[in-house]
This record gives sequence, structure tokens and C-alpha cells, in this order.
Amino acid sequence: MEAGKLQREFTTQHIQGGEGMYTTQMNAAKQGIITKEMEEVAAQEKINVEVLRDLVAKGQVVIPANKNHKCLKAHGIGKALKTKINVNLGTSKDCLDLDLEMAKVMEAVKMGAEAIMDLSSFGDTQVFRRKLTAECPAVIGTVPIYDAVVYYNKALKAITSRQWIDIVKMHAEDGVDFMTIHCGINKATAERFKKAKRHTNIVSRGGSIIFAWMELTGNENPFYEYYDEILDICQKYDVTLSLGDACRPGSIADAGDIPQIEELVTLGELTDRAWEKDVQVMIEGPGHMPLNQIQANMEIEQTICKGAPFYVLGPLVTDVAPGYDHITAAIGGAIAATYGASFLCYVTPAEHLRLPNLDDVKEGIIASKIAAHAADVAKGLPGASDWDYEMSEARRNLDWEKQFELAIDSEKARRYRAESTPEREDTCTMCGKMCAVRNINKILRGEDVDIMD
Repeated sequence: MEAGKLQREFTTQHIQGGEGMYTTQMNAAKQGIITKEMEEVAAQEKINVEVLRDLVAKGQVVIPANKNHKCLKAHGIGKALKTKINVNLGTSKDCLDLDLEMAKVMEAVKMGAEAIMDLSSFGDTQVFRRKLTAECPAVIGTVPIYDAVVYYNKALKAITSRQWIDIVKMHAEDGVDFMTIHCGINKATAERFKKAKRHTNIVSRGGSIIFAWMELTGNENPFYEYYDEILDICQKYDVTLSLGDACRPGSIADAGDIPQIEELVTLGELTDRAWEKDVQVMIEGPGHMPLNQIQANMEIEQTICKGAPFYVLGPLVTDVAPGYDHITAAIGGAIAATYGASFLCYVTPAEHLRLPNLDDVKEGIIASKIAAHAADVAKGLPGASDWDYEMSEARRNLDWEKQFELAIDSEKARRYRAESTPEREDTCTMCGKMCAVRNINKILRGEDVDIMD
């Protein structure tokens, strides 16, 4: 009893501000410490905080929470938790408007996105990144390799291994909660890729950059070679590593091929090394993939990476829908999350075509949220279907206002109703007086039904 009492006192002391007691959320969990972030996530998810702590200790849940991101609203990603979504934003050379990108960020947060990934590849990227970590409560992610090219502003082959690592440190200091690090494409994986003669080669922007650098310099991938140093940086600031999939398939023809699986094996090995230093890890996944391969792919990742949360782009289940890839991604994302993925990267209708505008961002978020929720229902996550039950009840009662309130996009639902006004308030213009719901309600109340009246 006395030992238990001491542990509770120890935990309480930490929650009140004893940050020096642990290095990362995983380190705290392994010590039996419940952090304030764990408390926050447990309350959101309606999960026992000790169960959550144990999942964090095992690496099956991550709570990205950089110690320098002071305005963060913590979110958990992984086993037994709701499927989360990420929104990619950021400037490019052709679209350099920081105010517009910040407007997209705040709209995404308003719409319920748990994470924002800054993929800026032009301009003063640090200003935007620091603005995000100073003002945005969502989990913030970055891809340091993009920023390195902008920051050093010199020929790719002239960037040194040391400089690549320095950018990782800079992003950690700036307060980002997770970073995509393309460390799985080492020299061995690169050789496999060249021999495979893939249909669409490498479509990962970061993967293509580091592959090109390796080919130009003859050097090993610095993110792989100096991985232990990256782990030390992540441990210091509690940055969650998102192990990037440079060889993710960019077409359904390349899905499940040797380069993809070989890189995944490497990421599994790197996961073990991260956990040894108590660094939190997510694994990034495909990509383009036909429907019939998704379940197996999720299960392979869960096995090789020992249950580390899986972060997927899509998967896009067909290659023929430019302008509608938010739909192809939502189809794949729902299946992926049903079978093990924990984190969906949104895809907008602009994917493969241009930088998304505000409307594209909104459509991408909604599609991704639909996929995430559908998966949570399919998995039988406690409470997931309550939302659907309430909506069905509102439909049965022909309670339009309640339906609007519950809708995943209430603005669109209201607009559609207003654009086509029915003759009677208890119908819509689809069925009118032939409305099945209206007429069954009347019959069950013992009232007469006159459809032709």
C-alpha cells in the first residue's frame, strides 16, 4: 500500500509540473507516470488513463507533444483511439501567401482536424512554422528535408550530411510535434528500387530528394546513417518520429512491390531503435493501392512494426480520378483505418493537379473525416455509432434543425435544403408527400395518409 501511495504522490507531483522527471511521453509511461497530456487525451477518448499510459509505453499509441509547443491541445494516435486526420498545408514557389495558408490552417482546426502538417517549400518557412507553433492548438508536423533545400538555397549535392541533421534540430527547437524523416531508403533499399523498374518510380517528394542526393554524392542517407543523433534530438524535445515511406507506391501497379516492403522492414528495425531511446514513432504508408490489398498491407505493417501507429496517405484505390482524389482516398482510408491504420492524411480534389485552395481543403477534410468515422464505426469503437444513432433519430422525427446540427458539414446541409424548398415543411423535394418517413410516422400515430392530396 505504501509503495502505491508513493507512486500516486509521484505521479501527482509530475502532473503539477515536474517535467524533469521524464524525457518523452513514452519515457513517462514506462515509468508509470501519467502526464497532463495523457490525462487530456484520456478525457477526450473516454478511455481509462492507465490503459492509455500502458499503450503509450508499448509504442501502440503516440501523443505528439513537443515541449516547446505551448498552445498544444494534445491528441492521441493509435490503438483503441478514434481515427485522427492530418491536413497538409504550406507555401510553394507558385503560391506564396502566408496569410492565405494561415487562413487554411485555422479553417482546418475549426473543422476538426487534429493535426496540421506544414509542407512549405518556399519563402521564409521558419516564420510560418513558428507562427504555427505559437498560435495553432493542433498537432504540428513538418518534413525537414523540404525546408533544408529552401534554407540552404544551394545545389542539392552541395548540402552536407551535417546540414540535413541541423535542420531536424531547428524544427525540433521551433516546437513541431512530429517530423517525417525519410530514413528507410538507405543504399540497400535504393539498389532494390533501381532493380525493380517501378511503373511510377518514386513519387514521395522527400524520398525523391534524398534519393537524388544519395545518387549525386555517393553517400549513405544521412537520416539513416545518423539516426541515433536524430533520436537524441527527438528525445530532448519529445518530437514524435513519423518514419517516411520514400518508396510508397505512386500507382496501383506498384502497390505491395519489393521496394515498398523492403523499406517497411527497415522502418520496423528503426522503430525498435527509437523505442530503445523512448522516442515515439509512427509509420507512414501507402500511397496508391487497390482495394483488395489494403487489409493485408495494414496487417503486415502491424506485424513488422510491432503495433506502432500507421499513418496513411489514402490509400488511393484507383489512379484515374484527378479532381476527385479526395474520394479515392476516402474509400481507401476507410478500409485502411478499419484494419489498423490510426492516422489518415487528407487528400484534396486538387491532388496531382495544384496547390489546394480553401474550398479544396474543406472538401478534403470532410472526405477524410467521413472515412475516419466510418472506420471507427466498423471497428466497434465504444460510442462511435452514437453520432449516427442521433442523426437517424432526427431523420425519423423529420427534425431538420437537429439534422443540420449533427451533419459533418452543416453549412452544406442547410444550403441544399434552402436551395430546394418543399411544399410542406415535413417533406423534402425528393419525395414530397410520398415521403416514407412522414407517412409511416402518420400511420403509426393513427392518422390518415393522403398522398395525392
